[in-house]
Amino acid sequence: MEGVTIVSHPLVQHKLTLLRNKDISTKSFRELLKEIGMLLCYEVTRDLPLADIEIDTPLAHMKSSQIAGKKLVFAPVLRAGVTFAEGMLDLVPTARIAHIGLYREPETFTAVEYFFKAPSDLHERLVIVISPVLATGNSAVAAIDRLKERGANDIRLVCLIGAPEGIERTRGIHPDVPIWLAAIDEGLDDNGYIVPGLGDAGDRAYGTK
Repeated sequence: MEGVTIVSHPLVQHKLTLLRNKDISTKSFRELLKEIGMLLCYEVTRDLPLADIEIDTPLAHMKSSQIAGKKLVFAPVLRAGVTFAEGMLDLVPTARIAHIGLYREPETFTAVEYFFKAPSDLHERLVIVISPVLATGNSAVAAIDRLKERGANDIRLVCLIGAPEGIERTRGIHPDVPIWLAAIDEGLDDNGYIVPGLGDAGDRAYGTK
């Protein structure tokens, strides 16, 4: 599928299997979510531009590479996206954060915004939207819409799992936003949950229902 990257690394797939298991604890779910976030961050940032700088090692003067340009912006969709983003922040601790609070209206599955806070210079930065599950695509589309309204023009979306319906909707509305996932599942049930999926990521990460 154009614009969609499946991360098939064995560590990612192994941890995703553990995460799907309904019998793991809330603590283990959060830890795995954070660990997979770190692994997926490695994949989604592998083409960041580099620039040579001059440094002194303990033995010699040399030129070496570092990431060029402005700092990244991680944009987790609340709630479970925050834990997902923590793993990414372990790799890129200087990244800035945009918080996007959305909940899904239970009857229509429409994404309803209740909080949004982002850096003022999104137009100058690569923004990585972080959402564990891409089900109907409504929340991802709403998050990207909001970021573009605030000036973001270089956006990537990172998810754990996605349904074909959600991927198609997101790519159809925002074809300029590439997507990284660990897996594409069969589809959605009548309640808009991914099957086989992993359940409600927010509830499982924080022990709520």
